[in-house]
Amino acid sequence: MAEHEPVTSPDQHKPGHPRAARFGAAVTVLLILGMLVGNHKGRVEDIWLIATAGVLVLALVGDWVLRRNGLR
Repeated sequence: MAEHEPVTSPDQHKPGHPRAARFGAAVTVLLILGMLVGNHKGRVEDIWLIATAGVLVLALVGDWVLRRNGLR
């Protein structure tokens, strides 16, 4: 069976749909920031929500820079 499969290089096995992943990350950031509105009294939750959204935004910006420079 293995003799009938095409020979491919590792870069041809890229995962999934990157455009959909970027869109999903942007929607997730908006949903996380929407969770800031609520009935919680402490600010610890707000800090975690903002930090999580910030990490996702940094990942999106890093991906954008890499794609713009042709490194991805």
